[in-house]
Amino acid sequence: MELHSFSHGYGQITYHIVLVPKYRYSIFYNKRIKKDSELIFSNICTKNGYKIHAMEVVDNHVHLFLEFHPSNSLSEVIQYLKGGSSYRLFKLHPDLKKQYWGGSLWSNGKFYRSVGNVTADTIKHYIKESQGKPSEESQLYRFMRSEQRKLDDF
Repeated sequence: MELHSFSHGYGQITYHIVLVPKYRYSIFYNKRIKKDSELIFSNICTKNGYKIHAMEVVDNHVHLFLEFHPSNSLSEVIQYLKGGSSYRLFKLHPDLKKQYWGGSLWSNGKFYRSVGNVTADTIKHYIKESQGKPSEESQLYRFMRSEQRKLDDF
């Protein structure tokens, strides 16, 4: 994965997202529902400009590894994924409405984690060691230079 340039920024926004059907029913055990779900998620992502790096639909949940534009919030992306997929799946598979009589296909919860090319430790080290704090060597050098000036002025 690479960094991208945007109108007022430079970076990447990638997330691992897991969506779980309500009551954790194994609805994707049905191969037709599973295949339709994959197509629906692909269409939603294409339509909204999200890039799918990986997708796996297992019996009772969906894994998505997505990249999207910084103008999109994570909650907005998840809303489009959940809302769009449930609407289309209910249309394609009316029998799901019997199982989900309340009208909600997805559970209220979600899992998400940002993903990047560096570890948290790398970022902490970068911030701690290179941002505005002079290194010990440069502090020592400055001290020695100031002491030398004092001797020169004497």
